[in-house]
This record gives sequence, structure tokens and C-alpha cells, in this order.
Amino acid sequence: MIIDEKDFFRQATLRICSSLDIWTAMKRCLEYLSPIMPADWMCLNLYERGLGALRTIAVATSSEDVKIGTISPLSQEARDFLARSVPDVRIVNRPDTDPVIKNIQKYHQLPESSAIVLILSIEGKRTGGLLLAARGKDRYSEEHVRLLSLLNEPFAIALSNAIIHQELIRLKDMLADDNSYLHQELRRLSGDEIIGGDFGLKRVMELIRQVAPLNSPVLLLGETGAGKDLIAVAIHYLSPRRDGPFIRVNCGAIPETLIDSELFGHEKGAFTGAITQKRGHFERANHGTIFLDEIGELPPQAQVRMLRVLQSKEIERVGGSDSIVVDIRIIAATHRNLEEMAKTNQFREDLWFRLNVFPIEIPPLRERKEDIRALVHHFIGRKSKELRLLKPPALADGAIDRLMAYSWPGNVRELENVIERAMILQKNGPLMFNHLVPLSQGHEASLFHAQENEPLKLDQVVSRHIQQVLKMTRGKVHGRGGAAELLGVNPSTLRNRMNQLGIPYGRKKTIF
Repeated sequence: MIIDEKDFFRQATLRICSSLDIWTAMKRCLEYLSPIMPADWMCLNLYERGLGALRTIAVATSSEDVKIGTISPLSQEARDFLARSVPDVRIVNRPDTDPVIKNIQKYHQLPESSAIVLILSIEGKRTGGLLLAARGKDRYSEEHVRLLSLLNEPFAIALSNAIIHQELIRLKDMLADDNSYLHQELRRLSGDEIIGGDFGLKRVMELIRQVAPLNSPVLLLGETGAGKDLIAVAIHYLSPRRDGPFIRVNCGAIPETLIDSELFGHEKGAFTGAITQKRGHFERANHGTIFLDEIGELPPQAQVRMLRVLQSKEIERVGGSDSIVVDIRIIAATHRNLEEMAKTNQFREDLWFRLNVFPIEIPPLRERKEDIRALVHHFIGRKSKELRLLKPPALADGAIDRLMAYSWPGNVRELENVIERAMILQKNGPLMFNHLVPLSQGHEASLFHAQENEPLKLDQVVSRHIQQVLKMTRGKVHGRGGAAELLGVNPSTLRNRMNQLGIPYGRKKTIF
């Protein structure tokens, strides 16, 4: 039979590339090849040198079930054979003479067959192997090899695409699993960890329930460490967007030169280093919620673009000209006074008006001390698991009273750090919190009452407290054992606060 090579290549390639499912494509190709040459089954393989095994991507037969993704161990004889120089194409009309074919037939329980082995390559790089087989001995000729060799590149591309497709399916499954886990975490954070919902945060929870079902922007106000991030999670989880993404952005942690790219994304080639297109946080939050923490730290140019998002729900990537519509709910948070910043032109007044639709004030821990007892037991239980303690340590007599008497400038985050430190120092209990004494006893009078009828201003109290902690850390602000860790605040937040209060640090610091 005379075969037109161009038509053969075209017809076979159409079938090889007819489906993303590699087994379907191979099945169609096998059906096309069967009238032209002996072809009872074929398989695509990868040699896993490290495992000393063949990984079968797909097996297509005329009637039997398919095997995909199996690993078949190779004998030492087969591994030694593959370690030698193997030709790109070979006929194996007597399977007993080829240890690899013998290994494959035995593992897949296939009858004794003749075979053509084609090593697949793209641009000179080997990607795997194709095995075409037919029952019986001496079934193949050089003419069969010549025709099958024409299909090297289509099969090599199909194999590469199949591997990528399988990896995408695996990543999709992983993403679905991660999504499920993150939604469970959102439930945990929005439910179990909002301690005080029935006491100190009762009013806050009422406001959350009122605004959560809506799409209105929410502005969370409160000191650092008060739990604004947990409140944002609660709003998202109680909203109709609960199944969408929740994207948290710390506006104060992004360098000013990168903030537009991080928030709005960029096009390929938009600037040096932009080698690919990138979606920004707003695009990733589509159909969900974006939480803009430390919104007061946004630079002016980002505030302008943020205003457009609030007004029109549209963004443009850096370097792009097309408007991208985003369906998002914006929750912003800050410990700063945006109204005062707007009056001094540090924050756009029109942006503040847009954000301030539904403000929620998160009270500091010192104003809701009735929550301390519940928070302490909650953190002890959680930290016991993190520190792998056999059982939670007990509290010493008077420990809760000591915690209740403390001023908690670092709020709930500081309380959590204090408990963790005590549990590290006193694993077997009882927890006494003696390390709080230098922060409270002996300084309470100077912190809160310079004279009985002359109370200090809040900034004076905070300034003295920060300076007292800096004395304890010998001026160390950042890192383990630094003032930021003891106070339970972010180091950059603490430095900003020190700048506002005129407390020197770094090169400006005095010797403590």
C-alpha cells in the first residue's frame, strides 16, 4: 500500500492534537494507524532516572481499560540498558532481546508483542518515549519505522501538553483544597476568636451584623493590636461574599515605588523588571472583599487611584489603558485620625468621605477589661497546642488581677504575646506574669497620676510607657526581645508612634 506522507502526517497529527485528554487523542491516533500498520496498543512514557522506573502517562489499546500515571519499576538490566546510548528509534521484533520492552509487557500484563520505540524530542531535547506494539513477533519493517518517525514532533508536543495539563489539574485540586481550608479558617477567625462579642465588643458585633449583608465600605478605627483584622474577617464571612476571596493588604508595608503595581497590577513591559503581566490585589479580590489595613499610610498618588476604585469600581493596570471592572467590597482600617490628616492635607478629604460611610470604633483592651479573663483562657488553650504542651498550665493566684491592673497599650496582641512569653518561661505553671511588674507597679502613679488632681494626657502616658519599655530592651526596637515585640505592635508602627511623640531611636537614640 502506497502512503502519501503529507496526508499521513496531517491525518495523524489532527488526531494527536484533537483532545487535551491525552488518552482520547492516543486512542483516535491508534484507530487511524491500525489499517496502515500493525497497531494493537501504544503508550507514552517518561523515564524517571532517580526512581529507576518508567512513568506511564497514558496507555491506549483497541479494547482494554486504560492505565494513566502508573509507575513501573525497571529491572537492573533495563536500567543498565537505558544508561547506554539508546538510538532515537528502534524496532524490537523479538521482545526477549530488549529488557525495557520485556519489563513493560510484564508490568502491564500485555501479550508478547513486536514494538517500535520512538524517543520523542523537541528542539533536540528528549521529552519521553512512544511505544507502538502489535501482538506476535516480526511484525514491523523499516517502512513502518519511517512513517512513525514522521510523528515524533506531534507526539512530543502532545506529551509535553499532557504533563502540563495534568499538573494544572493537580494545582486546581490543591487550590480547591486550600480554598476549603481558608474558608474554615475564616469561620474560625470570625467566630471562635472574636472573644468579647457578648461583653466588651457587644456593640461592635451589633454594627457588624447590620453592615455585613450590604456592599457599603466599612472603616475600622482603633489602636494597633485591638483586633481590626478579625473584625474585617467577620464582616466578610457574614456577608453574601463569604464564598469569594478575602484579600488582606497592609498598606504601610508596601514600598511607595511598588504600591501601584501591588494594588492595581501591571502589564508586561510596563517598567524595568515587569517581564510578565501581573494581577493586583484588587483584581484578586474580584467577587470578594479587600481589606486595606493601615489605609492612612497610603501615598498621595495611590490615594487618587483608590478614589477612582471607590467611585466607579474600575481599575487600570500600570502601563495599561483598558479599564477593568471589579466587583469588590472595601473594608479599610487605621489607627490614625484620618479626619485630622484630611484637614492638614496628609490624606485626601474626598477619599476619607468615601471610606467613612460606616465607621466602626474598636475599643482598646483597657476599656473592655471584662474580656481579659476569656481572652486569657482562649490564648492559653491555643498556645498550648502551638507549644506542644501536654496540658494547659494553670494560673497562679492573683494572676488575673495583675493582668486586669495593667494598661495594655499594645491591646489584645500584647496580651497574646505576654501569655506566650509566660508559657515559655513557666511551661508547667502556674502562670504568674511577674514580668509585667516593671511595666505597672512602681510606675502606675507616674503614668496615670502625676498628682492626685493633675492627670496626664494620653500621649504623655503612652510616651512614658514606651520609654520605660525601651529602657528594659536597652533601646532595641526591632527583633526578638525588642520593644515592638514586648508591646505587641509592628516595629514600623512603633517607630511612627515614636516619631509623633518625639522619642528618639536608631541614630537619634540616647543611651538607655
